[in-house]
Amino acid sequence: MKALLSTTVGGPETLVMQDIAEPVAGAGQLLVAVKACAINFPDVLIIEDKYQIKPPRPFAPGGEIAGVVEAVGDGVTGFKPGDRVIAVTGHGGLVEKVAIPAASAYHLPEGRSFADGAALLLTYATSIHALVDRGRLQEGETLLVLGAAGGVGLAAVELGVAFGARVIGAVSTEEKAVAVRAAGASDVVLYGSAPFDRDQSKALADSFKGVLGSGGADVIYDAVGGDYCEPALRSIAWEGRYLVVGFPAGIPKLPLNLTLLKSCDVCGVFWGAFAARSPAKNADHIARLFRLWAEGKIAPKVTETFPFERGGDAIAHLASRKAIGKVVVTLG
Repeated sequence: MKALLSTTVGGPETLVMQDIAEPVAGAGQLLVAVKACAINFPDVLIIEDKYQIKPPRPFAPGGEIAGVVEAVGDGVTGFKPGDRVIAVTGHGGLVEKVAIPAASAYHLPEGRSFADGAALLLTYATSIHALVDRGRLQEGETLLVLGAAGGVGLAAVELGVAFGARVIGAVSTEEKAVAVRAAGASDVVLYGSAPFDRDQSKALADSFKGVLGSGGADVIYDAVGGDYCEPALRSIAWEGRYLVVGFPAGIPKLPLNLTLLKSCDVCGVFWGAFAARSPAKNADHIARLFRLWAEGKIAPKVTETFPFERGGDAIAHLASRKAIGKVVVTLG
């Protein structure tokens, strides 16, 4: 079978399509024919050895998949050949077939496409964990989402609206602002390209404060990092919660005096570790996501698809930070 592999450290251009042995379903596993694989920012990092997980090479990137069960390993219940499933793989998804733990798989609801199914779990599960467990977001509170037009950003916007919050999105272009408003945001802040000097940083903080109002943001969802962090933190409400989700703009240096002045919390969000440590609570979140999806309150925004042979281009497109919503690679 074919697999798109990272054989050396580097960008998407270093990925190579190779024939490898087809996996088998071991005990507790499902063998899945992959039909779609969503691309996320960890795929950009993992092939450059910049992610916290560094699998031995050769390996395939691709952290979440949708496909059809071809075989069921010993001890597996609840699945059979022919079932349509989705799963988070962490990596290894850009292959024609993959063996995954049955415990990580969920049935893809009827009427939902493989592309949409592949785009659901990582972004929405990250965002529901962030907003519910770490941010303690309440109905009527104000939520500011940085990088609001990306995969996790749009998921956070939709979930914030579903939970009854006033949601403000922050994005870099008017095209992205249109997508964020369509997802339910009450208003949008446009920011420029970092790095920022002191005056530019203050101007961005003033922009946030102007839209948020005197109360500030009860919860800030930061999927960007870099020079955008401090201006956002300056707009946080008294006893607000600042959620650290990702760093495509770089890892910021946070002035801790601001946390004292606002009596606010800075909360790390590591969904993968949460899911491993609290599987029952994570399963409850996933079940809630499926209900919200069925009710039409959330819906994965797949804006671009790439064929399998152009999987590297899909990763490069996400790395450019021009993508809106989710980017998915289709197979078969």
